[in-house]
Amino acid sequence: MMPGQIPDLLMTAGSLPSVGPLAGIPATTLTDQLKLAELYSLGAVLSPLILNRHAKRPFDVIKGEEGDDDERKKRRREKNKVAAARCRNRKKERTDFLQKESERLETLNSELKSQIEELKSERQQLIVMLNLHRPTCIVRTDSVKSPESDQRSEQSD
Repeated sequence: MMPGQIPDLLMTAGSLPSVGPLAGIPATTLTDQLKLAELYSLGAVLSPLILNRHAKRPFDVIKGEEGDDDERKKRRREKNKVAAARCRNRKKERTDFLQKESERLETLNSELKSQIEELKSERQQLIVMLNLHRPTCIVRTDSVKSPESDQRSEQSD
């Protein structure tokens, strides 16, 4: 039997009755001793598993790879740390960009509002000028069509 191999339960001293008398030991005692020895060897194989029940691999294998696991965790934490920093930087850049864009749009909005007010004021001034000029203006009816003359011509037709 190889070390670490689980013993074949069919191959016990009880299945070999001639071994006991040859050794000078009763067969039942020999069988019990072999079973006990098998349990001890089986216990040696199973003890790392019993000590480390929740693991998928034996305890001694885990001890050897413990440094690897720690190193892997350390690398993963470092990569996560770098990724988190990158994410924070991108978020900060995006926030800064949106803040600047918001300020730009607010400035543009206020400029457009002031331009609207200037145009409204200019329109009012032009209306006043037009009303002041109308009484003195001689309009030839044959050359210029005004909205009033268009309405009269449509009514006469």
